[in-house]
Amino acid sequence: MDSYIQTPMQKIVGDCLRSDGEKDPTGVTEARQTLQTAYDILEKSGVGKTWAAGDHFSMADCSAAPALFYANKVAPFNNTHPNLARYLERLTQRPSFARVLEEAKPYFHFFPYKN
Repeated sequence: MDSYIQTPMQKIVGDCLRSDGEKDPTGVTEARQTLQTAYDILEKSGVGKTWAAGDHFSMADCSAAPALFYANKVAPFNNTHPNLARYLERLTQRPSFARVLEEAKPYFHFFPYKN
């Protein structure tokens, strides 16, 4: 999740913080391609699994939750990767993650990415 979801997502978000003359459209395109490839892999590997590593919630899911939450903001996958979307939905329904999201709501406007 760190290398193939979090890093390219952050590349896209970081580009939003750059001034107009400093943008990196090639880097953003590459980051979006990396995300799509990762989404495709996760879509296929998640078939029949409740959590990232199988039937039990694990540290892999803890890593996946924030990465997928923000990646879905910059490169939405709800309409293209239904298994991945259902997985993110399960993550957001976990009481601990749901609490984090609720407590973070007042700060979401600081997230620099705008569709």
